[in-house]
Amino acid sequence: MFRQWQFYTQWGKVRAYANQQGIRIMGDIPIFVAHDSADAWSKQNYFYFDERGMPTVVAGVPPDYFSETGQRWGNPLYRWDVMRADGYPWWTLRLKATFKLVDMVRIDHFRGFVAYWEIPASEETAVKGQWVDGPGSHFFHAMREALGELPIVAEDLGFITKEVYALRDEFEFPGMKVLQFAFTEDGKPNGFLPHAHEVNAVVYTGTHDNNTTLGWWNESSEAVKQHMGAYMGPIFDPPRDLMRLAMMSVAHTAVVPLQDVLGYGGDTRMNHPGTASGNWSWRYHEDALNEEIRLILGDMTYRYDRWPLSEEERRERAVGSVHGEV
Repeated sequence: MFRQWQFYTQWGKVRAYANQQGIRIMGDIPIFVAHDSADAWSKQNYFYFDERGMPTVVAGVPPDYFSETGQRWGNPLYRWDVMRADGYPWWTLRLKATFKLVDMVRIDHFRGFVAYWEIPASEETAVKGQWVDGPGSHFFHAMREALGELPIVAEDLGFITKEVYALRDEFEFPGMKVLQFAFTEDGKPNGFLPHAHEVNAVVYTGTHDNNTTLGWWNESSEAVKQHMGAYMGPIFDPPRDLMRLAMMSVAHTAVVPLQDVLGYGGDTRMNHPGTASGNWSWRYHEDALNEEIRLILGDMTYRYDRWPLSEEERRERAVGSVHGEV
């Protein structure tokens, strides 16, 4: 409890300082919780549990780009009918607590609010599952009534249907545009290419589930590399080139993992989807954020108008980075 108190006290100061600099902090909230969580233990009537408190069905996703057998996450699934009958108080408290820590939040697996992949708990993979309807717009109307405007980013990746897009757009939640998904073997146009982006979106070079851009480039086929080169012109520095493409997008927010900012390879990858261990262990050293990186970020954020400062402050802070010195 003492450590938690210390964390929240220190984090509050960090967030306040960031906000004073015109910086918003984006958090992340998974749609599901763990079986061994305090939430699952204290609210067992909200989950599909047997008489021993063990899940009868679990969460995951069917086979996709990341895995031939899908992903069996193992999280217990909600009894949305019971939650709805109660007025979603647990979700209201969960989101309210999250917004005390961050300014906006990405909801992981947003499509689960439309339909989620239900896997019998006895299955070892996610292959034998079925789609089950989620709470839909009723849930977000209830959250907006309880909490006001919802600064939410919808993770709309994977197997997405028109119903998922409709729910996202009904509440004007920005979706995600991942540039590593934009360049394909067949070279055909797709919604991840920058010219197809809309303003109400968040563009990423890659996410925590992707390899780093350098790692992705090194593992990509010649067809993918040719597609990227034909679209962008000669590729000299894949992480830097993709970062520049993200900054140039009309999407109102651009996110670049620190590994891509630093140009690191696949050995610094954050997460391997479908694996239960060995993830989220990468750390950076403070001296990695050197003057060269400062100038590169200064140049791109200034040049592509992604700097939340006045024109005078921009000119003052970008001296050196906007005069050809990068």
